[in-house]
Amino acid sequence: MTQPFIEFRNVRKRFGSNLVMQGVDLSIFKGEITAVIGKSGGGKSVLLKHIIGLETQDSGTISIDGRDISAMDKAARKRFKQKTSYMFQNNALFDSLNVFDNIALPLAEGSSLSRKEIRDRVFKRMEQLEILGTEGRFSTQLSGGMRKRVALARALVTDPDVVLFDEPTTGLDPVRKNAVHTMIRDYQERFGFTAVVVSHEIPEIFEIAQRVAMLDKGRILIQGGPEQIQGSTIDEVRSFINGQEETNRKI
Repeated sequence: MTQPFIEFRNVRKRFGSNLVMQGVDLSIFKGEITAVIGKSGGGKSVLLKHIIGLETQDSGTISIDGRDISAMDKAARKRFKQKTSYMFQNNALFDSLNVFDNIALPLAEGSSLSRKEIRDRVFKRMEQLEILGTEGRFSTQLSGGMRKRVALARALVTDPDVVLFDEPTTGLDPVRKNAVHTMIRDYQERFGFTAVVVSHEIPEIFEIAQRVAMLDKGRILIQGGPEQIQGSTIDEVRSFINGQEETNRKI
């Protein structure tokens, strides 16, 4: 069997009296889109933050390519972080920076590239995401869908191996939600990065993910292909999927 690219083994995390992760076991495979689903407030975003190192587990292991992150030296951890991008739920664009500077920020702060090299990379990503012409605008002047494209351009400008998406369709109407899902799928296929997507969009997320995991009460209740999840006879899984489908239809 193929070794997982990112693997959680019995990972636990507590914030005060709140035990958010109660022994999480999760396998994420290289070059795939893995969707993490589950109830609001169930720890999905916390799980993402553990991958990029914004949070550290209390116990258990998280491995990258078979190497325990906690056993990596500082240089190895830095290299992994540099090859990992995080697309925040609210896009996290800086209102004081124009589109060009927002996209260029990871390169300006985290690389030794020349100004010309940064400019070339930024405009290449802008062209690929069809947002050329917006470079001088500010985020407040853009539509919700356009802001998502700018945030994705910033996430991809460093040529990452891993992109983490924290509920990327929050606040969008159904048409724009579909556009964002299509964008994630198309660019993942084009660039080959490993994607982890936290989402409530059911059943739409099943159409772009190769693998789905459901986080429930601090544990991964089930993980596998979309068909396996949709065909599950586990009561909690059926209840969640049916409830989300009904909610999303109303929205």
